[in-house]
Amino acid sequence: MSQFLRALAAIAVLSLTGAQPRAARALPDRIDDATFWHMIESLSEPGGYFRSDNFISNEGELQYVIGDLTNVVPRGRAYVGVGPEQNFTYIAALHPGIAFLVDIRRQNMVQHLLFKALMETSGDRAEFLSRLFARPRPAGLDSMTSVTALFDAFARVAPDPGMFRRELAAVRAFLVDTNHFVLTPGDLESLRYVQEAFAQAGPQITYSFGQMGGGRGGRWGGWMPTLAEMMTETDENGRFRSYLAEETSYRYLRDLQQRNLIVPMVGDFGGDAALRNVARWLREHDATVGVFYASNVEQYLFQQGAAAARFYANLGTFPTDSLSTFVRSASNRGWVPLRNPRSRMAQLTMRIEPMLAAIGEGRVANYGELILLRP
Repeated sequence: MSQFLRALAAIAVLSLTGAQPRAARALPDRIDDATFWHMIESLSEPGGYFRSDNFISNEGELQYVIGDLTNVVPRGRAYVGVGPEQNFTYIAALHPGIAFLVDIRRQNMVQHLLFKALMETSGDRAEFLSRLFARPRPAGLDSMTSVTALFDAFARVAPDPGMFRRELAAVRAFLVDTNHFVLTPGDLESLRYVQEAFAQAGPQITYSFGQMGGGRGGRWGGWMPTLAEMMTETDENGRFRSYLAEETSYRYLRDLQQRNLIVPMVGDFGGDAALRNVARWLREHDATVGVFYASNVEQYLFQQGAAAARFYANLGTFPTDSLSTFVRSASNRGWVPLRNPRSRMAQLTMRIEPMLAAIGEGRVANYGELILLRP
């Protein structure tokens, strides 16, 4: 028996709800600033280590599952995800009632607070990007500007060091002075570090800008795609679905941010607290998971002994039903075909309850079997 299966048996992973599909009835329409910060602090757990900064996603098939998700998952449910801005693309498409973004890196939580501050105080996509990149807004951009033209315009504008200093001060004032979020000195340094990376690289920022050879050149010609490439990528039918593709998507996200319904947290998927805390909060608010997006975190959990088994035990505590859907980005080793030739990972969906049932029945012993699982 594999180490994973032994750990799974010891943990007794399955705790399925067996509930029929139902609408969330008690989710708040708005969360006040004090409660929002208390949720971040009380639901999170201590931060951990990951080998890269993960400034943006590197998942080329990110949008390829959106059509399937929107056809199955009702609006108004809970969304749980990991990582940086790719969650916005899913949230904008799925219209959840609340979103929890859980990542082992505290820097990711700080990065989401940066996005929150800029979104809440920027009236449109062009203003948001201007302030994020610390570049003057190009002339002629409006609500009808295509996402391709939007990024082409910013690619021709040089960064402004003075604007960066002003925007950094404005974001800090918004988070600390206006919203009264209690950021530590380390958080403020992370805020500067992340905001400076976006200012330096602009539309060319990558998953690992400044690390791991993250530089590149040409349309997906290097190791990692740029933000401009990720935002102008399409689904398999050529439709632009990124959260900056249309003004309506940006405005929807801005509204959620202003109502504090996108909650960034610190947590280990294989840990003992954060995910279970979110699951308990959702149960207390009569909410059901619509989508749980895990990126390729499972790949790393299977390399850490019992961590993968603990994750599925954690996942089993969430309120789910027959429509609750899991999304993973599978590191491709020939196990599954890629639909996007520029991508290095395949995007896969699976219903949560039959997936957990198959895992509990011992049909998965390693990461490769997980990727091939068809419950």
